[in-house]
Amino acid sequence: QVQLVESGGGLVQPGGSLRLSCAASGRTFRSYAMGWFRQAPGKEREFVAVIWSGRSADYTKYGDSVTGRFTISRDGSENVVYLQMNSLKPEDTAVYYCAAAPIWGPNINRDSVYEYWGQGTQVTVSS
Repeated sequence: QVQLVESGGGLVQPGGSLRLSCAASGRTFRSYAMGWFRQAPGKEREFVAVIWSGRSADYTKYGDSVTGRFTISRDGSENVVYLQMNSLKPEDTAVYYCAAAPIWGPNINRDSVYEYWGQGTQVTVSS
């Protein structure tokens, strides 16, 4: 059974940092692109970041609102993905979801290309 389990969410003050983790199990995700999305109350789901391990390097892509503040990475086993979030703002408050897509391509920022999803972890940025 394929599972993506997020952890690391919580309450943080503006300007603070959090690191989210996503543990994938049930199959090998080495060839998959692993991404993060978020959804705030009353808003559509938003692309945050994605990483794909090519033959010689990792490829990453970020949403405009998080570029320069968030960093996505994956560990050596490539079944755990991290999202380091720095300089957090109140507008970063949302449920953050981990997702896995079977291919890398120009539409990798669209949630429709992702095959597996986690249950989400809440991130609240507030003083």
